[in-house]
Amino acid sequence: MCVVCGCSDTGARVDAAPARAGTDRQQDVHFGLGEARVSVPGMSQTRAIQIERNVLSANNSVAAANRARFAAHGVAAFNLVSSPGSGKTTLLCATLQALRQRRPGWPVAVIEGDQQTSHDADRIRATGAPAIQINTGKGCHLDAPMVAEAFDRLHDHFHHHHHHDHGHAHGDEHAHDQAGGLLFIENVGNLVCPALWDLGEAAKVAILSVTEGEDKPLKYPDMFAAARLMLLNKIDLLPHLSFDVARCVDMARRVNPGIEIIQVSATTGQGLDDWLHWIEHQAGGSHGHGHHAHPADTPEAVDDTDALKRRIRELESELARARSLAAP
Repeated sequence: MCVVCGCSDTGARVDAAPARAGTDRQQDVHFGLGEARVSVPGMSQTRAIQIERNVLSANNSVAAANRARFAAHGVAAFNLVSSPGSGKTTLLCATLQALRQRRPGWPVAVIEGDQQTSHDADRIRATGAPAIQINTGKGCHLDAPMVAEAFDRLHDHFHHHHHHDHGHAHGDEHAHDQAGGLLFIENVGNLVCPALWDLGEAAKVAILSVTEGEDKPLKYPDMFAAARLMLLNKIDLLPHLSFDVARCVDMARRVNPGIEIIQVSATTGQGLDDWLHWIEHQAGGSHGHGHHAHPADTPEAVDDTDALKRRIRELESELARARSLAAP
């Protein structure tokens, strides 16, 4: 259920009359000018804001628990976001293969998000990395409770490596640097909804392929504003396209002046070293090394997380009821 765009089919009838919108001199229609910055048929801006805040607040509580749990295991988590067809999975497979050669002892796992099928998770598993597929059904993004449940299934992978590495870290600086591991979360292909949903990640990484058009950052500003890094992908195709790299970089930095940008190609390997170096740098600062306690795995923390998951489901049901009552 996406509280932001209301794209979930709840079965409720909605008001067919258009919501109030602004227009400009060209008579283009703008539905994002209200306080909520979104139009939900039959629902006031105030109500939309209230429901969005409630749902996101509950999600963010689970995200905070995820973040604490990742830190307890020394895991650096990265949320990979893009439109469909950007080459996320191909780039991720190339990344996993390169990491295995560069850091053979570093545990890496993947959570895959799609509406249906396990195709992408199967591709990841073929590289030798463990992967859990999350199918969201009609949902257009991953949320923190989904990631929490998937990480439960990856727990043994990181738990084993964590204790093994910690036992050798005191006498081996390299082993100490590699304590913990990496978790890549490949979100559902969507440049809108995943922007606002915190999963507990260390950073969002936006992948934009050169086949998409250089104006994507201005068309979907929330996503690029939320990202710490933009990977400009498929640059091996540049000789065959009219894509303006400098213009794309300028547009991304208009939205997010601090965004980092790396040009990559999974096909030729160009830029992969820079991407891997960025991962290593981020992972080095994403967690401490006092990993004796695992507070996020205590029975009390698990109970709290389950309660928050239930609360999110309740709030989503409330949204469905509100939309149904608003129907004529």
